[in-house]
Amino acid sequence: MNNLKKKWLIFAVGGLLLLGSGLSLFGEALLRKWDNAPFLEWFIWGTCSLIVFNAGISLFGKAVIYRMKIAQKLGDE
Repeated sequence: MNNLKKKWLIFAVGGLLLLGSGLSLFGEALLRKWDNAPFLEWFIWGTCSLIVFNAGISLFGKAVIYRMKIAQKLGDE
């Protein structure tokens, strides 16, 4: 049970950090596009933001799975 809680905590915090970072990168991409930066510059920022944001969603989804396993074990006891 302790191992599940540790994994849940790591994945939940990591996922939330990546979600926030992805949104920050997206804001940076928007600012660069607004300032008429070259296409490749804001496109790379935007692509990186999508990668980081989606990685955060994946980690957070895994945390939800671990949380459900914890709840299931508590229900079995």
